[in-house]
Amino acid sequence: MELKYKLCSLTDLEELRLISEQTFVTAFEKDNDPVDFKNYIDKAFAKEKIKEELLNKNSTFYFAYQNSTIVGYFKLNVGDAQTDLKTDESIELERIYVLAQYQGKGLGKHILDYIKGLALSKSKKKLWLGVWEHNTAAIRFYQRQGFVKFDTHPYYIGEDEQTDWLMGYDLSNL
Repeated sequence: MELKYKLCSLTDLEELRLISEQTFVTAFEKDNDPVDFKNYIDKAFAKEKIKEELLNKNSTFYFAYQNSTIVGYFKLNVGDAQTDLKTDESIELERIYVLAQYQGKGLGKHILDYIKGLALSKSKKKLWLGVWEHNTAAIRFYQRQGFVKFDTHPYYIGEDEQTDWLMGYDLSNL
């Protein structure tokens, strides 16, 4: 399976906003209070919010393509754009999503392998992420890929405080 990747720019703003919202809604809408969820979506995936993230020099978004079709995307943060660690030797995988119709085909592993390569090319020692404690399928996926839980942090969907597991991958394993 061959995937190609494209670093997103402002010209990708609307397409990035749409895939960001679509994949998040598909993944989590059913598990959250409708009012809290709508409030979260309206803020987190607003055009201006995504534009601000795209313009942050410490954040990068990439589209993943199979042939010429976008199948997913991811967002990486370094430096002060990271939500927790904020160390020079770490890189945060803040978002990684595969569109529903492409899930279960091994794309997530391919995308994650590409991300590990990007992290190494930036001389990072640790790749880390936050994953909702009730997203057991994602937790199992990350564990199979060598990630280990090292902490937790609160994550808010509207007014609803949830808990994310912080999971890390030691890049010296590569």
